[in-house]
Amino acid sequence: MEKRINIQTLEPQAYKAMLGLEGYLSKVAISKTLKELIKIRSSQLNNCAYCINMHTKDALAHGETQQRIFLLSAWREAPDLYTPQEQVTLELTEEVTLIHRQGLRTETYQKALKYFSENEIAQLLMAVVTINSWNRIAVSTHLPVEG
Repeated sequence: MEKRINIQTLEPQAYKAMLGLEGYLSKVAISKTLKELIKIRSSQLNNCAYCINMHTKDALAHGETQQRIFLLSAWREAPDLYTPQEQVTLELTEEVTLIHRQGLRTETYQKALKYFSENEIAQLLMAVVTINSWNRIAVSTHLPVEG
């Protein structure tokens, strides 16, 4: 791929603002496991190799299993591997990432309310929004996958 701009170097204030979102997300109530599942699944949907690579490594380092990572793109076909909270989180992640299809459906939102407080749903949404922003930066600037 062609070499493109480096936003971190060219526009450090914009990059700093994105890191501010990451700082916020590091302190929220939703678990590290949920945050990593969100990051990996959104990155898969957005075809962001840079972020898939980064977040699968992070998930493994935090105790996630290879099997759950390998099957994440087909989570509906392996429901026994993911808790009901994880399943609704993945559904929410897909609907927000692919917002042009239908957006976050009322049914999914109502399901999320069974497992999460309104604050936690807001945190889940911010996690999805943030990784989607990172995906768009990485894909648009052709960030190379690190070994």
